[in-house]
Amino acid sequence: MTASWQSKDVPPGGPITPLGWLRLILRALPLGILVFGCLLILLLVRLIEIPRYGRRRPWTPHITQFVCRNAFVLMGIAYTTQGQPMAQAGAVVANHSSWLDIFALNAAQRITFVAKAEVAGWFGIGWLARATGTVFVKRDRKEARNQIATFRERLAVGEQLLFFPEGTSTDGLQVLPFKPTLFASFLTPEFAHMAIQPVTLRYQAGEGQDPRAYGWWGDMDFAPHLLATLAASPQGRVTVVYHPPVQVDDFTDRKVLAKHLEDQVRAGLIPLL
Repeated sequence: MTASWQSKDVPPGGPITPLGWLRLILRALPLGILVFGCLLILLLVRLIEIPRYGRRRPWTPHITQFVCRNAFVLMGIAYTTQGQPMAQAGAVVANHSSWLDIFALNAAQRITFVAKAEVAGWFGIGWLARATGTVFVKRDRKEARNQIATFRERLAVGEQLLFFPEGTSTDGLQVLPFKPTLFASFLTPEFAHMAIQPVTLRYQAGEGQDPRAYGWWGDMDFAPHLLATLAASPQGRVTVVYHPPVQVDDFTDRKVLAKHLEDQVRAGLIPLL
């Protein structure tokens, strides 16, 4: 995983114990059946959903939510929410700590992820992202007009677009400055009345474990982190904090908008710190 930021040090990773391997197997098997079994069902449902509804997805997001809610049950990680996810179409911005964010954010809210184009080529993850309707964008100003058109099209059918404005993942104990460039697309007349909801993902490791245990950042490989997460005992918890949405037309400057949302998301980590 390539990133522009590194934590001071990576949590030490020791060998998984025999008991840890047993926990890993007992969690991984049903988790794999849940994820890939429901993915197959989702793809089959899309064969009916696409001809009938086009871009709209009235059925398949329920499958995604079912998978994400139950994934935490199978992994043994407690999952709670605070506040209310907004009901209308719009944008959602959150801090980015781990691959677990995908499950945490989808579990309680029907969202569409917006990811950099490179993610589409990632083994496994890219395939899952495409199947669940992720919007892939290129970091190129020449593509800005096409991206705005794509956002407009998705919002028109009632979707909520999820962005990670930090631009990279962290150790879960801090929020990096939000990149204001992202918000320039929304400070236009066509998006003036759009709502944006800030969301905080708060991870708490199990007792006695490194508090950054659920963070996945820098050059950390996916497979070892996945195995360590499934083998962990005791497991911790993740809390998704929904802050009040704001209206785009309440802001005239993208930097002010980005800073306001960043402050809201960072405030949600204060109880943890």
